[in-house]
Amino acid sequence: QVQLVESGGGLVQVGDSLRLSCVASGRSFNKSAMGWVRQAEGKGREFVAANNWSGSAFYYGDSVLGRFTISRDNAKNTLYLQMNSLKPEDTAVYYCVALQLPYYDPKAHWDYWGQGTQVTVSS
Repeated sequence: QVQLVESGGGLVQVGDSLRLSCVASGRSFNKSAMGWVRQAEGKGREFVAANNWSGSAFYYGDSVLGRFTISRDNAKNTLYLQMNSLKPEDTAVYYCVALQLPYYDPKAHWDYWGQGTQVTVSS
C-alpha cells in the first residue's frame, strides 16, 4: 500500500519558519516527481512546489516563490518543504503529492496524495 505521510505542521506567528516533511512508503519514489499542494478553508487547491525525481529541477507557485524551498532525500524516501517568512495567507492544509512520472508536468494529475498537515499562521 502506497502511503505519503506528512508532518511538521502547526501554529506559528507571522514571519516564522516551518519545515514540513513527507515520508513515502509502499513503493520507492526515487524515480517520481513529487511536490506540495495546499488548500485553504473554503478555497480550491493551490500548487505550492514540485521537483523532479533527482531533485535537480524546482518549480514554485508564484505566491511562495522566494520564501519556500522544496528538497528531497531519496535515500530516506523523504520530501521536505522549508517555509520561511510565513504569512497569514499561507494558512492551509498542505498535502504531499507524487507522480508516477519522473519529471514534473504541470498538466499532469497527481497520482498519490498524503493525508495533509495543517499549517496556521497567526497575525
